Amino acid sequence: MFKSKARSVRLQIPEGMPVPQHVAVIMDGNGRWATVRGLPRMAGHHAGMGAMRDVIRAADDVGVKFLTMYAFSTENWKRPRQEIQYLWQLLEEFFLRDIKELIERNVVIRFIGDTTHLPLASQKTIERAKEMTCSNTGMVVQFALNYGSRLEIVEAIKAIAKRVESGELSPDDIDDSVLSSHLSTAGIPDPDLLIRTSGDQRISNFLLWQIAYAELYFCDKLWPEFHREDFLAALESYGRRERRFGGLK
Repeated sequence: MFKSKARSVRLQIPEGMPVPQHVAVIMDGNGRWATVRGLPRMAGHHAGMGAMRDVIRAADDVGVKFLTMYAFSTENWKRPRQEIQYLWQLLEEFFLRDIKELIERNVVIRFIGDTTHLPLASQKTIERAKEMTCSNTGMVVQFALNYGSRLEIVEAIKAIAKRVESGELSPDDIDDSVLSSHLSTAGIPDPDLLIRTSGDQRISNFLLWQIAYAELYFCDKLWPEFHREDFLAALESYGRRERRFGGLK
């Protein structure tokens, strides 16, 4: 039985069951959660921030080492401008309110994706969060912002091609590890478990290379409804699975 760093709680994970080292989460369903309640989509995003806070705490409490949250994709720019602007405001609100607890929990904050296209204020918030947690040694929380896996892989291939062109790298030297080292997740182990909420069962251009052998967990709950007990249920499901990586037991 695990104990929360904030308070003692009984967690629904049997003792001795393995905990994934790296969990990736597609936080889906904020808009639908708001729509069914007759609320503006922004209300769903705000409620979703509470779910994100719960999951970060739960992951830290049970010993997850890396947590990657899909916060904004390269395709999300197609959404209404007002909604996008509100998401950047939420980013700043989250770190303004929660950075103290994240530091107390010894959490390291990272970002993947092209954040140079974000508003200047958001870029400053990102840099401040990274700087304030860079000396920490605990769980790494990665936020995928303006992230798209296909673009990430294309950029990695371009970088490798330049190294080959310059003679620094031979084509015969290119293997899985070389490509992985050119991705934005370089130095981070691949996810063991991918969770997606809202009932949709697709990957949506998220960590396509990195989740080659991840266990997939799809939940019907909309993201604002997904809290500690739901995250622990996903971890328990993971712990009961047999991972063979193409081999035999």
